[in-house]
Amino acid sequence: MCLHTDCKCLWFYRKLQEAFSKGLLKPGMNVLVDEPKKCVNNVEGMKQCLADFRRDLPWMERLDMTNLPAEDVLSKVEGKVPNATNGDINVDDDFQREMFFYRQAQATVIEALPLLKKNSIATKRPDDYFAEMAKSDQHMQKIRQKLISKQMMMEKSEKAKKLREQRKFGKKVQVEVIQKRQKEKKAMMNAVKKYQKGMTDKLDFLEGDKKAGKDSSQGPKKVSNKKGPNAKRKYKDQKFGFGGKKSGKKWNTKESFNDVSSFRAKVAHAKGGKGGKKGKGGKQNKRPGKSVRKKMKSRS
Repeated sequence: MCLHTDCKCLWFYRKLQEAFSKGLLKPGMNVLVDEPKKCVNNVEGMKQCLADFRRDLPWMERLDMTNLPAEDVLSKVEGKVPNATNGDINVDDDFQREMFFYRQAQATVIEALPLLKKNSIATKRPDDYFAEMAKSDQHMQKIRQKLISKQMMMEKSEKAKKLREQRKFGKKVQVEVIQKRQKEKKAMMNAVKKYQKGMTDKLDFLEGDKKAGKDSSQGPKKVSNKKGPNAKRKYKDQKFGFGGKKSGKKWNTKESFNDVSSFRAKVAHAKGGKGGKKGKGGKQNKRPGKSVRKKMKSRS
């Protein structure tokens, strides 16, 4: 590439920029013309290149190898005839072509290693070999930080995904528990109604929670370890009773009907109370009406 030609192109490009900024360029002013290609037949230069190729230099200076591909051991084991020449390779078969290149490189390595050892050229890196990296430590540190941040972002997204799944599962379990409680409540109410109507005389629905607590192995251990009710429960039982049927408790029996020891005539006939009549001919104290009470308040 000629530096002088590049300078001319740069100068021409700057002139075009100046003309475009001034508005001097208009459509139709510039026409592209195909210049005829100049063919240069440099005979002397070609001869010089050919002479350089024909130099009789030692192999250590050239390091060139020309050989056929190595023996295809896999095809030999499978009983197939390996393709040894380039003419037998199908150029349209990518796999066959790449395998040919691989085997040719393999044969080159097998033949070149003994020559390199013969000329005392090391083919392995020594243990104390030190070479400067292509990229600086600062650049590699930036790459490392970027990879760490990317990994942390992936972990955060995974945690968020797991939390969303746990929330969905928790809501599902909560809905199932509520539905189960509603179902049990409905079944218990139906059993109570049947008992009230006299359709059944079984009270199994009252022992449902106890049976469930005994059957379930995951039930609370504190309830099973208690020997009896606490003081609060005993006081309430003593005050309000132990539940059960309460209707008909105050019905008279034969003994209560014949027992008249608690009978008081004055109380029964309203003769000796604080309120009511004061006896024969006594006046009864009546409370004034609402309108009269309002008038009395307004006067005061």
